[in-house]
Amino acid sequence: QVQLVESGGGVVQPGGSLNLSCVASGRTFSSHSMAWFRQAPGKEREFVAAITWSGSSPYYSDSVKGRFAISRDNAKNAVYLRMNNLRLEDTAVYYCAADSEPHRLTVAKTAFGSWGQGTQVTVSS
Repeated sequence: QVQLVESGGGVVQPGGSLNLSCVASGRTFSSHSMAWFRQAPGKEREFVAAITWSGSSPYYSDSVKGRFAISRDNAKNAVYLRMNNLRLEDTAVYYCAADSEPHRLTVAKTAFGSWGQGTQVTVSS
């Protein structure tokens, strides 16, 4: 099991930017893919972005492609989400997640066994 702690959420105007961070501890970080999910009020938690254990092959949902960028620093046990050109519909609690199995890339929620506590992102004019 790995412990995940997110930070960087806040309130931003439409068109603005935010950087989210997630720091991991507890087991080997560099062997597992990482992802960001989000959950808006009254909606199911949805996939946002994922990145392989090596930092290659980032993958994005269609709704954020071209605006968000996921990256990781294995030396710091950290994964990041750079969010640009934020929209009202990006408002949600954002969660960092770690894949339960090493050396695979998936976007299925059930594959991620470790989750952070979430950080609120509010886009409002």
